[in-house]
Amino acid sequence: MLASLVSRRALALGVSLPSLSALAVAAVMALGGAAVAGFALPAQAAAPQLKAQAPGWYRFMVGQVEVTALSDGTVALPVDQLLHAPAGRVAEGLKQHFQTAPLETSVNAWLLNTGSRLVLVDAGAGGLFGPTLGQLVAQIRAAGYQPEQVDDILITHMHPDHVGGLAANGQRVFPQATVHVDKADADFWLSAERAQAAPDAMKGFFQGAQVSLSPYAQAGRLQPFERDGEVVPGIRAVAARGHTAGHAIYRVESQGQRLALIGDLIHVASVQLASPDVTIAFDSDEPQAAATRARVFGELARDGSLVAATHFSFPGVGRLRQAGKGWQWVPLDYSSQVR
Repeated sequence: MLASLVSRRALALGVSLPSLSALAVAAVMALGGAAVAGFALPAQAAAPQLKAQAPGWYRFMVGQVEVTALSDGTVALPVDQLLHAPAGRVAEGLKQHFQTAPLETSVNAWLLNTGSRLVLVDAGAGGLFGPTLGQLVAQIRAAGYQPEQVDDILITHMHPDHVGGLAANGQRVFPQATVHVDKADADFWLSAERAQAAPDAMKGFFQGAQVSLSPYAQAGRLQPFERDGEVVPGIRAVAARGHTAGHAIYRVESQGQRLALIGDLIHVASVQLASPDVTIAFDSDEPQAAATRARVFGELARDGSLVAATHFSFPGVGRLRQAGKGWQWVPLDYSSQVR
């Protein structure tokens, strides 16, 4: 009876069935749908949910420089309390982007292979900022590299979510690397006197910087720089003060293409792009931070540089376009090929 029914179904589908093995019957039933003339396929067990993300890295080229965006993870920030803005502006910006506070905020870092050197820009939080961060080393390995291969580390500034991944248990995570940072930032955060005099709420920032950088300093692998210019071949530092005393950004140019790695010039895209005057409690000099953001964003919008933003949703790469008194973010198109 079943064979006859399946044969008629197969003929209707244009399928020839010289023999009706169980496998052939199953195949024809699949072709015809879940049931054949009233005979239903047995129900399959529901697949379990797999609540894990893919490795957090994304790769693209800037001329001949290979750039790998790395996710250190995300952290929920109470941006409604941290941002300093006129009443209602933060809530309005979040609402327009279907966001709420606390806002899940990316912490991104960048691995640049110039062809002669492997350069890491910022080092994530390590264990200094809670369990949802500290994934940098795992992402580097997933992307095909090893921490021991890193030649240089360029630090935009010494806040814990940018330097915490440098050391673990008092040891260098990147044993062959030299760390480069603006001298003004090093002088500020590595000062025992400033740490002692700091408000209690800020002491952890000083401690995090000192614990993270001291293994490199002791090994002679901390090299502060004092002026704008090339830090390693092909990568220039540019002072961008305000967020911290020595906040710097890094610029890459190769074959006419440009990339700017902007550190913490901006934190909350949904608010600060439209309202660039809005500052955040982490800024050490808020008026200067806002002025620096306006100046640098104007330059980047004019020259069409790619922009790598530490706290924009991963991978945090795109371009800026001026929109009135603010800016529009144009994300880099995803590509399945590295180009």
